[in-house]
Amino acid sequence: MSTEVTNWAGNVVFGAARLHRPTTVDELRAAVAGARRVRALGTGHSFNRIADTPHDLVATTRLPRVIELDSARATVRVSAGTRYGELAPHLHKHGFALHNLGSLPHISIAGAVATGTHGSGDRNGNLATAVSGIELVTADGELTTIGGDVLPGSVVSLGALGVVTALNLDLVPAFEVRQHVYEDLPRASLEEHFDEVFGAAYSVSLFTRWRGRDIEQVWVKQLAGEPAPPADLFGARPADGPRHPIVTMSPVNCTAQQGEPGPWHERLPHFRLDFTPSAGAELQSEYFVPRERALEAFAALDGIAARIAPVLQVSEIRSIAADRLWLSPAYGRDSIAFHFTWIADDAAVAPVVGAVEDRLLPLGARPHWGKVFGVDPAAVRAQYPRLPHFAELAARLDPEGRFRNAFLDRYLPA
Repeated sequence: MSTEVTNWAGNVVFGAARLHRPTTVDELRAAVAGARRVRALGTGHSFNRIADTPHDLVATTRLPRVIELDSARATVRVSAGTRYGELAPHLHKHGFALHNLGSLPHISIAGAVATGTHGSGDRNGNLATAVSGIELVTADGELTTIGGDVLPGSVVSLGALGVVTALNLDLVPAFEVRQHVYEDLPRASLEEHFDEVFGAAYSVSLFTRWRGRDIEQVWVKQLAGEPAPPADLFGARPADGPRHPIVTMSPVNCTAQQGEPGPWHERLPHFRLDFTPSAGAELQSEYFVPRERALEAFAALDGIAARIAPVLQVSEIRSIAADRLWLSPAYGRDSIAFHFTWIADDAAVAPVVGAVEDRLLPLGARPHWGKVFGVDPAAVRAQYPRLPHFAELAARLDPEGRFRNAFLDRYLPA
């Protein structure tokens, strides 16, 4: 490529020989059919080389925007490169919503779905659980629709099955949310009232910098029609003003707090769409632990807090409901995800990531597919009982491995 292309964070420089930016599906089909190896690129919010290739990279962000709402079926067909923050206001205007959103509304729908990205909430599956159909360009350049029995194996696909052009998403009625932030939740209270803390609202996030045992912030996203939250949340006190998840930063770009009701898409994310996060300022890792082992995970990380804190910006802990998507990190089990936003220093962060994995892997942790991790490939594969079935599906849709790359060869060998 004549111009250097990086991911959002800037820690990955893509090595593709050619970058295609098709503006029609036919152009995309031709690019795929003419490539020896090809990978899809959305908004670049992954932090590892899952999208990289030395051959052809296809960006989907210039494909025609499609938002086709079916009110009778409560579904929407949406183009793959559309960002959640672009889709959500349209849905809300017509009385519909998605069941949940991630922290950032800036991410592309297809990219988030393919890697199992999630929001929070005891009863909320990850973003991919809203998918009811997929349209993609397969290895022969043909446009194919996937549904039925193979859909659970095709949604969180890591880009191994083809280049997604559109997705059908199941919708729920539009709703409003109030957001409250509490500070300084005692760890003893969390340990005693773990289920009550995470069940306190529709969506709950904990934030800590691992600089003490207490949880620095609890973000409570409550359905607007529910009773007001308590003045004291198991010992945590209400914040006296808006907060940023990183306590040292200004909350000006965060979604509205202090109980001000607003549309679901302006409260479930932590950040506003009109705020563009700066590139190159962070690395990210995340690990999904079985919910019943979450307190063990807290204790294990306490033991290396002195190593975590110096290279950490903030850690977010969220709950995700179990699903049946074969490669989802929440497959078959309710999970608690431990997310780490690190400083942008690979050399300093890598050994700490290794230390975190040493503590969490014995508890059954699964790494987020799109973030920084160094887990042994065999250990990753052992966590996914439907992996052999996925390998069969990938071999059927892509018999020559046109969509494979080094990342897939390492973690999901053919």
